[in-house]
Amino acid sequence: ALATRVISYCSKKDIKLALAESCTGGLITAALTEIAGSSAVVDRGIVTYSNYAKVELLGVDKQTLIVEGAVSELTARAMAQGALATNRVDAAIAVTGVAGPGGGTPDKPVGRVHIAAARTGFETRHKKCSFGDIGRAQVREATVLTALKMLDQIVRKR
Repeated sequence: ALATRVISYCSKKDIKLALAESCTGGLITAALTEIAGSSAVVDRGIVTYSNYAKVELLGVDKQTLIVEGAVSELTARAMAQGALATNRVDAAIAVTGVAGPGGGTPDKPVGRVHIAAARTGFETRHKKCSFGDIGRAQVREATVLTALKMLDQIVRKR
């Protein structure tokens, strides 16, 4: 229902979207493109799983990745802003995190996800999520839902 609402609203307002995904691997894009008429709204989904892809495709500064790491607020913001700046779109959402089951650290445990939403003419929003070690599929699912909520808010300018 949330994906349908986003597609419907963006279609009415002629808002084009780009999705930059790491830990969700394209699930946000899939949720949106499941909706009939999404081709009028979704311009592209970019899966940037590696740091190299984040730099090459979204313009994330290498230094940000070295200092802050891929799973960080600054990286998520840079991903969203890069998706907005490098594509002919009006809004972008970006996610980066540790879905698990391994890969967590004390500073960035399994279930830690950073989500950023950017829209032309508005301040980029960020949300740090701590879903916990609830299972890989559940972390990814919770990330998609949270990202869609943020996307709904930013396209409606709330």
